[in-house]
Amino acid sequence: MTDTRQMEDMSREWNYHPELPLENPSIFRWPPEPAFLGKWLAKNWLTLSERVLMVLAAIALWAFFYPSLETAKTFAFGWIFQIWVVNFAMIFLVAGGLHWYFYMRKSQGKKLKFERREQGKNNKLWDFSDQVLDNMFWSLGSGVLQLTGFQAVTMWLMANGYAPTITFAENPVWFILWLILLPMWSAFHFYWVHRLLHQPFLYKKVHSLHHRNVNIGPWSGFSMHPVEHFFYLSSLCIHWIVPSHPIHLYFHIVFQGPGAAMTHTGYEDLLIKDKKRLALGTFYHQLHHRYYECNYGNQEMPWDRWFGTFHDGSPEATAETRARKKRMFG
Repeated sequence: MTDTRQMEDMSREWNYHPELPLENPSIFRWPPEPAFLGKWLAKNWLTLSERVLMVLAAIALWAFFYPSLETAKTFAFGWIFQIWVVNFAMIFLVAGGLHWYFYMRKSQGKKLKFERREQGKNNKLWDFSDQVLDNMFWSLGSGVLQLTGFQAVTMWLMANGYAPTITFAENPVWFILWLILLPMWSAFHFYWVHRLLHQPFLYKKVHSLHHRNVNIGPWSGFSMHPVEHFFYLSSLCIHWIVPSHPIHLYFHIVFQGPGAAMTHTGYEDLLIKDKKRLALGTFYHQLHHRYYECNYGNQEMPWDRWFGTFHDGSPEATAETRARKKRMFG
C-alpha cells in the first residue's frame, strides 16, 4: 500500500497531477457498467467535447477544403497538393495555436500544467538546438507529407470503388457508430504499434526521436521519425476495408494529426474562467514520456492493465517500470 509520504514525494516531482493513484476510466469493464458507459457517451459525444469538435472540423473539411472524391479518381498533382496545403495549414494552426496560447502568451500560466519545465532551448539534443523548431521540422515535414500520402491513396481507392463507401442517408446507424468506434480502433492500433516501436532496435533507431520530448508540448505530438510516421498513420488503412464515408476518413485524419498536438499540450484541460472546458493531455500519457516503458496505450483501452504495463502514478509503479526498462535495454 502506498503511504502518504511516498505520494507526497511523487507530487513534488510534478507541477500538477490529478488524484493518485490513477483510477481505471476504461469503458471495457467486466462486469459491464451501463451507467458508466452512458456517462462516457454523454461526456464525449453529447457535449462540445474535443471529439465533437473534430467531427465538426471533418465536416467542414469535406464541404469546403478537401477535393471531392470525383476529382480523386485519377492521381494528379493539383488535388494532392491541395490536400498537402490543407493538412500543413491544419497542423500549423492547431499545434501553433496551442503553443502560442499556452507557451508564448502563457494564457493559463501553469494551471493544470504537468511539468514545471519550459520547452528546451540551446541544447544539441535537438535539431537546430531548439525543441520547438525540431518538433516543427518533423511534424510539418515528414508528418504532413505522409499524412497527405495516406489520405490521397485512400481517397483514390474510395473514388474508384476499391474501398467500400457509405452515405448517411443509406446507413445512418453505421455512419454514427463508426464515428464512435474510430477512436477506439485508433487506440487499439496505437497500442500495438507503440509496443513494437519500444523494442530495443526500433526504439534506438526510430522511436527515440519522439521520446527526446520528455517535457512535451503541442508540437511534440506529431514529431516523429519518418518510419514511425508510417507505422502510426497506417491506422488510416482501416478505411480500405471497413465501409466509410469521406467524413469518417477526415475525422480520422484530424484525430491522428491535430489530435496528437492536443493530447501532447502538456496541460490537462483548457480553462475558461477557471472552469475546465476542453480536455487536452492526460497524465496517463505524460507518465509514459517520463518513464518510457509504461502506458503505451490510452486510458480508454484496457491493454496496459491487461498486459502489465500500466503506471498509476504511484512510486511502486515507477519502480516496476524502471525494472522493466532495465530488463529490456540491459
